[in-house]
Amino acid sequence: MPLDDHTAPSPSVQPAYAQPGMPYTPSPESIAKTLARHPRPAGGDPLRTAGLPLVSLTSMVLNNQDGPQQTTTRRKPPWLKAKVPGGEGYNRLKSIMTEHRLHTVCEEAGCPNMGECWSRGVATIMILGDTCTRACGFCNVKTGRPGAVDKDEPRRVAESLALMGLKHVVITSVNRDELSDGGAGIWAETIIRTRDACPNMSVEVLIPDFEGDWGALQMVIDAKPHIINHNLETVRRMYPAVRPSAKFDRSLELLRRVKQAGMVAKTGIMVGIGERDDEVMAMMREVQGATAAAGEVATWQSGTVAQCTADTRESLEAPAATASHFATVPLDHSATSGSGRPDACDILTIGQYLQPTRNHLPIDRWVTPDQFAALKAAALGFGFKVVESGPLVRSSYHADHQADVLSTIGAERGGERSAS
Repeated sequence: MPLDDHTAPSPSVQPAYAQPGMPYTPSPESIAKTLARHPRPAGGDPLRTAGLPLVSLTSMVLNNQDGPQQTTTRRKPPWLKAKVPGGEGYNRLKSIMTEHRLHTVCEEAGCPNMGECWSRGVATIMILGDTCTRACGFCNVKTGRPGAVDKDEPRRVAESLALMGLKHVVITSVNRDELSDGGAGIWAETIIRTRDACPNMSVEVLIPDFEGDWGALQMVIDAKPHIINHNLETVRRMYPAVRPSAKFDRSLELLRRVKQAGMVAKTGIMVGIGERDDEVMAMMREVQGATAAAGEVATWQSGTVAQCTADTRESLEAPAATASHFATVPLDHSATSGSGRPDACDILTIGQYLQPTRNHLPIDRWVTPDQFAALKAAALGFGFKVVESGPLVRSSYHADHQADVLSTIGAERGGERSAS
C-alpha cells in the first residue's frame, strides 16, 4: 500500500526512539511486521476513512526514475477521458446481466470503455464466480476463497447471450487454482453451449494459465472459440510484483500451444506500471519468437521479418544501450504464412495502467498518445497482425473487429445465411 511522502506520522504517534524534528524511517523488520498484520485486503479502499499511517511504505514503491519517488495521487492527463456509460443498448444489456446473475469483468475491473463497448453490442462475461485465488498487484477483482462451482452456469450464460443478441462476446474468468482442472471443464461447456446458442456471434476467451496444466488448456482449445487470449500483462522483470503467482515462460508456452493448435492467439500488456520501453520491445520480440511455430517450436535462423525504424526508437526515447531490442528479428522461414510474416501470436493490445485503489501498485508514468502510436508501429513491425495501442485500450477493445478480420466467424455467418 504505497502512501504519500507527506503523510509522515504526527509527533503524538511517533515512536519514543524517533529524534525530535527528524522524520521516522521504519526498519525493514518493522515494515514486515506491519504487512503481516495488515495484508492487502480483497478489493476496496479502506484508506479513504483511515487516519494518518504509523509508517510510510514509500520506499517499497517500484520506481525507475532518479530522485524522490512520486506516490501522491496523480491527476489524469487530458487524453484519459472515457464516455460515461449510458444509452439504450447499455441499459438493455445491464438489465439482462442483472436478471441472469452474470458477472462482467467490465464492471468488476472498472473498465473505462464499458459504455462504448456495451452500446456497440460487445461485452465481457466473467465465469466461475467473482472471487480470484490469486492476488495480482494491478487487479481490482477481489481475492479470497471462492465459493462452490456453479455447474449450471454454462447453460445460463449461453441462454442469456442468446437474449442479448451480441455481435461478439469475450468470456473470461477468475483464477480457480483450487480446482483440479482450474475450471477448464466449465470453460469448455460454456464455449460449446454459447456457440450452439449464438451461431452468428464470435466467441473470444480470455483464459488463465491453468497453472501449466496443458490438458486443461486442450479442453478449451477443443471447444473451438474463435480467439484465445491470454494476457502477459507486463514485461518479464515485473512479474514478481505484478503477477506473483504467474510465470512469464509459462504464459509464453500457453500462447505457443494455442498457435500450434492452429488457433488465433492474442495477448496484451499494460504500460506505465514500471516497465521500460526497451523491455516492451524485448517482450514483443520474445512473444513472436516463442509462438512462431509450424507444428513444432520454431527454430530461429537468419532472415529478417521485422525491423523498427529510427523514428520509432527516437519517439520511444530508448537509451542507446538497448538499441539491440529494436534490431531485426530472426525467425524460421518455415513458420510463416503466405504473406511472409511468421505464423505467430496474432493480436496484441497495449493500454495505460490505471491504479484501481491505493492498495494496488502505483502508476509509474503516463504514456502519451504519440508513444502508444510508436509502440503500435513497432509491434506491427515485429509481426503482430492486429495491434490496438492507446491510453484507454483494454483486452476487449475492438475485439469484434479483430474477430471479423482474423477468425472464421465471417465464413460461419455466410454459411448460416446460405442455409436459410
